[in-house]
Amino acid sequence: MSGKPDSFDIRIGVNPLSWMNDDLPSLGGETPLEVALTEGREIGYQGFELGNKFPREPKALSALLGQYDLALVSGWYSGRLAARSAQEEIDAVGPHLELLARCGAKVMVYGEVADSIQGAAVSLSKRPRFIRDDQWEQYAQRLNTFAAYTLSQGVRVAYHHHMGAYVEAPSDIDRLMALTSRDVGLLFDTGHVTFGGGDPLAVLDKHIDRVCHVHCKDVRTPVLRQARNGDWTFLQSVINGAFTVPGDGSVDFASVIARLTQHGYRGWLVVEAEQDPAVAPSYAYADQGFRTLNQLVESHH
Repeated sequence: MSGKPDSFDIRIGVNPLSWMNDDLPSLGGETPLEVALTEGREIGYQGFELGNKFPREPKALSALLGQYDLALVSGWYSGRLAARSAQEEIDAVGPHLELLARCGAKVMVYGEVADSIQGAAVSLSKRPRFIRDDQWEQYAQRLNTFAAYTLSQGVRVAYHHHMGAYVEAPSDIDRLMALTSRDVGLLFDTGHVTFGGGDPLAVLDKHIDRVCHVHCKDVRTPVLRQARNGDWTFLQSVINGAFTVPGDGSVDFASVIARLTQHGYRGWLVVEAEQDPAVAPSYAYADQGFRTLNQLVESHH
């Protein structure tokens, strides 16, 4: 498999979280980036999302990925539109947007971090919420302006609904999609949607027209139940194994991939499973995630 586009419209990429975790740098912190790139390529992945060990200069990043014949899939952007204007966000995103655009990524993972508790020692029930209609409307307006700008630079916003943030539950996703323009794409994350109380297929059926990027996370249902009952923090949930790779949990990936291919989805499927590499060895799990998705994608071609 090559990192360059082929006749398939769906490509399988990976997030370096399987090897090293940005939220919890102690997890896999000692693993060199070259190990992740070598192993990812060997397994069969066609591209990588950015992580904290990647160079942030376009030429250096392109050269590094080129050595492994890997594409740049995308990169997480910590947005703060809940707390600042669209123009402030546009000014702030400059270097990151340029990096993605110059290195060939077509989508930007937008994660709202204003007031988010995803990295804090605060239980998930205390996450921020928009209470009033005007708060939702103002947020959507800012997001529309920001997304129109990034799209003018060739990169579409892929909005990441995320545990511990303003847009977490299926009802939040519904509200955001109803209020925003088509410039705002949806990053559909099977793990976060399940943890957030949703059924992946139901959410996908509702918003498939807006899905421009997919994170493939599996979930361990007993751990999710414990996390909710015990009112855990997001990081507690991760450390205790709430997430895993496709094929190792309870998400029905066969139906998810079937739905996406039937609808003509074109883009990346990204294996992203935040867990402790000491408990879940990176290579074995990244390999299982790839094999699970690859088999399903190939069965539709």
